[in-house]
Amino acid sequence: MTGQLPALQVAVPLLCAPLCVLLRSRLVAWLLFLVAALASLTCAVWLAERVDRTGALQYAMGDWQAPYGIEFVVNGFNTPVLLLVSLSAVVVAVYSRRSVAAELDARRTPLLYACLCLTLAGLLGLAITGDVFNAFVFLEISSLSTYTMIAMGRRRQALLASFRYLVIGTIGATFLLIGIGLAYAVTGTLNMADLAQRLTGGHDNRALQAAVVFVFVGLAVKMAVFPLHAWLPAAYGEAPSAVSTFVAATGTKVAIYVFCRFAFTVFGASLVFGSMPIDRIGLILACLGILAGSAAACFQDDLRYVLAWSSVAQVGYIVAGVSLATTVGVSAAYLYMIMHSVTKAALFAIAGLLLLRLGSVRLTDLAGLGRRMPWTFAAFVVAGLGLVGVPPTAGFVSKWALVTALVERDQWPVLVAMLAGSLLALVYVGRVVEVAWFREPPDGPEPLRPPASMVAAIWFLVLLSVYFGIDASLPAHLADAAAEALLGKGGG
Repeated sequence: MTGQLPALQVAVPLLCAPLCVLLRSRLVAWLLFLVAALASLTCAVWLAERVDRTGALQYAMGDWQAPYGIEFVVNGFNTPVLLLVSLSAVVVAVYSRRSVAAELDARRTPLLYACLCLTLAGLLGLAITGDVFNAFVFLEISSLSTYTMIAMGRRRQALLASFRYLVIGTIGATFLLIGIGLAYAVTGTLNMADLAQRLTGGHDNRALQAAVVFVFVGLAVKMAVFPLHAWLPAAYGEAPSAVSTFVAATGTKVAIYVFCRFAFTVFGASLVFGSMPIDRIGLILACLGILAGSAAACFQDDLRYVLAWSSVAQVGYIVAGVSLATTVGVSAAYLYMIMHSVTKAALFAIAGLLLLRLGSVRLTDLAGLGRRMPWTFAAFVVAGLGLVGVPPTAGFVSKWALVTALVERDQWPVLVAMLAGSLLALVYVGRVVEVAWFREPPDGPEPLRPPASMVAAIWFLVLLSVYFGIDASLPAHLADAAAEALLGKGGG
């Protein structure tokens, strides 16, 4: 059975999705999502330990060997992503039961859990597949289910947010598919390893260069790289709380991983970052994203939109690390993905808890709540300091690693943008803290005690952020192994 774990990693959540709808029970649907998440995490932990001990694994679906059959690959470059996605799913499963019950009616709840299972399967499939066309298929599975979940938000604006994401996401997926088609036209294969072999030395091929551009633009949309980020703020701000928590922790991170996979192991760094100016474009867009996203977050009056615009900025930090195209830079990017996923999931989970208690997360409605809900806002302060990069939080560790990588390549303009982004993060986090702690609370009944399951999920993420800020050996090891698998020990 252990030999089938790469397939089970994706198959279990994929099979749980239709069962959620067929059985039509809120409790059963939640249990199925919890089982899918726990099974995926178990598979991810076992696979990560096996890869760390013995090296990469290849799994041929139906015993049809690559390049003719569909292949799953587990290596150092995707084990952090498998762990990140599956752990996020487990936390969201614990968090979601009370949150979803409060935000959705009983009729739509099983559909939401079915979509969560499909999103989980799609993201895990994206991480583990060794075939470029199947990467597109899994991307669409996760995207279509996410569009559906966003449309289930409490307000009518959720429908507009979902439609906007659908249109922009479809354009991005079309660009990606065209890029994959061009790569296939050049090589006659869709297997990633086979593509890499056949593309050696073909840097002057115009069709191949066009394939790189189309893939880069398509994935940049899914990564929410500035200025292709227009779908993200409303999507995160209007989705049900459990959905925004899960997608904010995983969606853009998996898209960034897929870009790394294409850039370093399929097309090759010498083409993408050598013959073509993707590195310079990436650094410029990263700086613009850091500044624009952070500045926009300072002017939002809704907590979830503050966090959503912050995510645009945080993507910029990760893209800066990847664009350096060095082992140290890519390792910093992976570390930033892990740390930011934990921190941002905690913040969106807190916003969801406040929405459940208050019915609104407008900043004016949070006045004085720090005194009424001190533990909830203490968790927000700790997680918010992680966004700023204050020790001993996970955000400090990841920003320090990125600063080290930038200094090594003398990228001082990007460092200035990082500093400005961190100061702006202090501003928008400080606005929330000032409203919650230093303004007088309005007259009215005390907020009800928050559900224990939601509080437990939030504090698990917050304490994990602090733990990684004190002892980052595990995420640092995963990030270093990922960078070495992508670029080699002497890469850069």
